[in-house]
Amino acid sequence: MSATTDVTDPAASVGQTTAKGTRRGLDLGRFRELSLVPAILVLGLIGFIVSPAFLTSDNLIGVAQQSTELSLLVLATALILIVGRMDLSLESTIGVAPVIAVWLVLPTSGGRFNGLGLLPQWTAIPLCLLVGVAIGALNGFLILKLRLNGFIVTLGGLTMLRGLQVALSEGQSIVDLPPSFTYLGKASWLGVPAAIWICAVLFAAGGCALAWLRHGRALYAIGGNAEAARTAGIRVDRIVWVVLIIGSLLAAFAGILYSGHYGSISATQGSGWIFQVFAATVIGGVSLNGGKGSVFGALTGVLTLQLVVNVMTLAGVPPLWNQFLNGAIIIVALIISRFASGEKQE
Repeated sequence: MSATTDVTDPAASVGQTTAKGTRRGLDLGRFRELSLVPAILVLGLIGFIVSPAFLTSDNLIGVAQQSTELSLLVLATALILIVGRMDLSLESTIGVAPVIAVWLVLPTSGGRFNGLGLLPQWTAIPLCLLVGVAIGALNGFLILKLRLNGFIVTLGGLTMLRGLQVALSEGQSIVDLPPSFTYLGKASWLGVPAAIWICAVLFAAGGCALAWLRHGRALYAIGGNAEAARTAGIRVDRIVWVVLIIGSLLAAFAGILYSGHYGSISATQGSGWIFQVFAATVIGGVSLNGGKGSVFGALTGVLTLQLVVNVMTLAGVPPLWNQFLNGAIIIVALIISRFASGEKQE
């Protein structure tokens, strides 16, 4: 019975081989994924002390609402980092995908934005998601087929897509969005913003896939040792390509939620988000070296960052300190991860 399992599940085979002699480190890694839960509780206590309004339903739902778009980028980044890759272009995808979509469906009206009006307005959401898929597929082609450096490719993509976003939007915010495009960002289901429900479902789906699906577990095998995974029969390039596409798709969907939430698309939408994304992902226990981390840990990272900002706001701390805080959190998280894992650095 066990032999059959090893043959039919290469990811499990690679995981078992890697786990030998490192079980203590693996268990510690799982503990790190839960380490932010006490921090979140402490932040809740501090927030209540700073302002009784912190624990009100309106404030907590507001924090969750503001976390939705960032959390989708963190989910995408977590999957990509676990498989041992990196995608910096997600920051631009959240802005350029909505801009291209509305550029194709909105007609020229002589106003601030000149669109083509080639397609019906109800196609804006499918078009936005399709743009995300195309960006991820292009990144995968350049990285996996042409064997270009992934960091440089996605850095170039970040710059190129940001320039395209500014050019198509003519450097101005697009405010006359199709109603179908803003629905998910503004709607509420059972008294809770629809975006929160959607993010909860997507995180649950991602966590279940990584925990129970063979291809989900393969991400850890590839991120831990790509050559060993390939030897075990895992189609490494195909899975990495799919993960890159899913990551860009999630970023495009985050763009839909963000645009609907605020009722417009800014020419700088998503600018600078990559720092918050990596801060949340790293403090959530996802390793930059691949093969380690969880969706739940990444989610706690997002919540921690947003709660810190919320507590600082209620305490009257100027928002100009937020960027400094995010950078400090990244450095502290790396230091903790370095000593907690016991990994030797060359």
